[in-house]
Amino acid sequence: MKPYERKQLLERVEREGATVGADIPDRIEVQGEEIDLREFVFEIKRRETIPAGERERVERAKKNLRRERVQRLERIEEGDVTRAEGEELAGSIIGIDRALNALQSLGPTDLEREQQAQQAADTKRWMGFLKKALGRDDDASARRGR
Repeated sequence: MKPYERKQLLERVEREGATVGADIPDRIEVQGEEIDLREFVFEIKRRETIPAGERERVERAKKNLRRERVQRLERIEEGDVTRAEGEELAGSIIGIDRALNALQSLGPTDLEREQQAQQAADTKRWMGFLKKALGRDDDASARRGR
């Protein structure tokens, strides 16, 4: 592959809107393991919440996808690849990016923990309001010289 072709492929992969309209690959080899990437992403996205055991699986998948992306990018940058191989690698990198975007955009993974945090924040605000309303605001007391 000629240097300008390599540069074009790298620019295509790094372009901000590269994943727009891109498909998640059906199957892809990631870190030596063949996975059904599209099925995995859609299975995870279908759920409203991700159970604790699945959360670890999703985080591991994202980590492996990022690692695979870097390795494929390095093959384009430094490897002895043909133009066709480079095109295939670029397409697969964009597909990986699309899958990573979908996995990154998942909502709260633990609704129960989210709800507890919300309740704690509500309680804290309520207690602050009561202290001020009853004149027991610690900061105000300190300012009044008590």
